[in-house]
Amino acid sequence: MRKIYSLGLLLIFLTACKLTKNTSIVAKETYWQQHVDYTMDIDVDVKNYQYKGKQTLVYTNNSPDDLKKVFYHLYFNAFQPGSQMDVRSLNIKDPDRRVRDRISKLRPNEIGYIKVNSLKQNGVLVSHETVGTILEVKLNEPIKSGESVTLEMNFDAQVPVQIRRSGRNNKEGVAFSMAQWYPKLAEYDFQGWHTPPYIAREFQGVWGDFDVTIHIDKNYTVGGSGNLQNPQEVGHGYQDISQELNLPAGDKLTWNFKAPDVHDFMWAADSEYKHDVLKMENGIDLHFLYKENLDSKYLKNWQELQPKVAELMTYFSKNVGQYPYKQYSVIQGGDGGMEYAMATLITGERNFGSLFGVTAHEMAHTWFQFLLATNESLHPWMDEGFTTYISNKAENEILKENKNNPHAGSYSGYRTIVDNGYEESLSTHADRYHTNWAYGTASYSKGNIFLSQLEYVIGKENVENGLKKYFTDFSFKHPTPNDIKRSMEKVSEIDLGWYLNEWTQTLHTIDYGVKSVNGKTITLERIGKMPMPIDVEVVYQDETTESFNISLEMMRGSKPTKATFLKDWGWAYPTYSFDVSKEVKSVQIDKSGLMADINLENNIFEVK
Repeated sequence: MRKIYSLGLLLIFLTACKLTKNTSIVAKETYWQQHVDYTMDIDVDVKNYQYKGKQTLVYTNNSPDDLKKVFYHLYFNAFQPGSQMDVRSLNIKDPDRRVRDRISKLRPNEIGYIKVNSLKQNGVLVSHETVGTILEVKLNEPIKSGESVTLEMNFDAQVPVQIRRSGRNNKEGVAFSMAQWYPKLAEYDFQGWHTPPYIAREFQGVWGDFDVTIHIDKNYTVGGSGNLQNPQEVGHGYQDISQELNLPAGDKLTWNFKAPDVHDFMWAADSEYKHDVLKMENGIDLHFLYKENLDSKYLKNWQELQPKVAELMTYFSKNVGQYPYKQYSVIQGGDGGMEYAMATLITGERNFGSLFGVTAHEMAHTWFQFLLATNESLHPWMDEGFTTYISNKAENEILKENKNNPHAGSYSGYRTIVDNGYEESLSTHADRYHTNWAYGTASYSKGNIFLSQLEYVIGKENVENGLKKYFTDFSFKHPTPNDIKRSMEKVSEIDLGWYLNEWTQTLHTIDYGVKSVNGKTITLERIGKMPMPIDVEVVYQDETTESFNISLEMMRGSKPTKATFLKDWGWAYPTYSFDVSKEVKSVQIDKSGLMADINLENNIFEVK
């Protein structure tokens, strides 16, 4: 009997050990992401704005699933009359001024397209169909979990007239702004395939390495993502001046760029680019490509911009995480400003403030969208909002603007759209916003306030350290809203589940007021649906002041503050009363202005 009993205990022990081991393994393997390596060779016809491409793509399936299909984005196909992008612009209440009805009027030689001529899976032709901006591929054999497959493609493409982000001959005369120009493998993650049609919103890509070769007219200077591998064979400001150039004969130059650990690749080219290089002390090269025939005032702005970009690089690296690449390029082109891997496209005919501001924003995207590669179609507020937050702070410091709240514009924009009844939830897919106004305010303004308001909730230092932890934990990954929440929770030791839910998944608004002052008893009231912790400043009749902090009970903690802590406020209670030691002159809620209270008039109470 004792032997049986002992044997039973042994089996239980061994089973427990096995379960513990397996649980540990599962815990380490819950996060996964796909990997893709691109090798592309394209030959550009600059006269007809067309190019032929060869793409070899090695796709590694790190998911736990066997994949029977794959999908590619063919973004240029959006620039055709009758496309979903065209129809959406024709029907939306407030169309983008750059688009409007322009796509509907494109002629055959002005449209954009990517035509896939052939596709092979491990050397065997595979069935595929183009559906708008998506290439649907039925694989010959499933890509099993843990396997890699080689996909070889030949394609023809035409660059559209510059309308949105990509295109030829933009309003400032830049010949080629080549963003989203190649067949781009769609992302597959824990949510499945992400294959939204392109209608002018956002992008997502798979992490990998890019090896891109571009054959183009020798008079054109090329810049963009990646590190140039053959500078002595192209010149154009990339060469080592201590060595001789080795330019090939013929009408074209061959440019070879490699970009490691990115999820996108952009390039631009023009025959009138001026190319400046600023070498930072930390070994990073900053490249600036802009039209040499710009008006003198604009040329001056581009020259003055260069040392400021070095300051921006230092600021973002210090306050978020170290920039990991060897170069960054600021390139005149596109239709405004847009971020890409290791580079940005920006229109160049701007005053200095505008040129610096847009560059600061787009460069900040290197951290919030590229290194921290959120799905910006699903969560554009994490992309645009966090970028707005950190670039506002950078501008305030570098330009010595000395603003108490560099995010005041976001608060004003948010309150305006709420007052007008056009606000939509941050949980809305980027393409599904009913108006461009709602999308812009949600993504840029309310997304920014998510972080600036967190300074009010958990303290400025906790937010600063939380961003650094977020970068450490999730750079070169695809973080989700829960990931930024958890980074902030781990640093602050404050529960923020309520905050993420209320601010990003509802339209609940904040409205707190001072209800009454009776002698030494102050009563506050929650009028809006969204609960918040409350900072209160009391001015006494003798002109002395005292600050108080009231945490939400469900925060399970309090921010660091020199204020007097009061008992937590349970969110279900509509009012909260506390006593002070002296006669009251006035009471003010949130003197910092960081809480997005929609009605500021009831935040101050003066005793008559």
